Amino acid sequence: MYDLKRRMYEVVEASGVGDASSKAYDILMATTIIVGMIPLTLRKDNYFTMAIEIATCIILFIDYCARVYTADYKMGYKSFKAYVAYIFTPLAIFDLLSIVPIIYLFLPVSSSIGLLKLFRVFRVVKLIRYSKTMVIISNVFRKVKTQLVAVVILIVIYIIVAAMLIFQFEPDLFRNFFDAIYWATISITTIGYGDISPQTDVGRLIAMISAVMGVVVIALPSGMITAAYINEINKKKTKYEL
Repeated sequence: MYDLKRRMYEVVEASGVGDASSKAYDILMATTIIVGMIPLTLRKDNYFTMAIEIATCIILFIDYCARVYTADYKMGYKSFKAYVAYIFTPLAIFDLLSIVPIIYLFLPVSSSIGLLKLFRVFRVVKLIRYSKTMVIISNVFRKVKTQLVAVVILIVIYIIVAAMLIFQFEPDLFRNFFDAIYWATISITTIGYGDISPQTDVGRLIAMISAVMGVVVIALPSGMITAAYINEINKKKTKYEL
């Protein structure tokens, strides 16, 4: 017996070898996402951008509904819990957020409502599904997410500590503590815009330590990601060889 629901799942998921319908769907969705980003390149909305937004959101909404409808195949078990579990997966959340911008077209214009337009950027995340390279990168980040979270926590702690120290030793250099956070963040990334420069020896010492810490902090995740990426590539090669 022909399983229409399963076929729908196969079409909306990334295309497999020889599946022309799924490939065409992937191209349609990728084109929709790219075209849907055009309004962000313009300062003001017009009838053209509104038409793009409405058409894009309709297609994305249908795609979202189809993915929720076939979530039991995606999650691997037949249960109402499969649909609930899928809705709260990261990609499903981004799918939903990418549809949100259409709301501002039907509400009174205000600065807060206008911010909904920025949700269009979440559509870029959907491209992960339609690129094999992006899928590999996504898998890489998924494997090292625990280590990356640890590195991010370390960075945040250091930035806060460095900001506190520089804020105390350079009181005339910052208008508020946020400026100190900004300086510490720029310093640890070794960008160094130069718009805020320490004047005391202690302040410069803190800046030097931040620069050295920045090199270490950048090297840590880079090494982990590179190792995981090479491992993922080797797994793909082994799979195809078999």
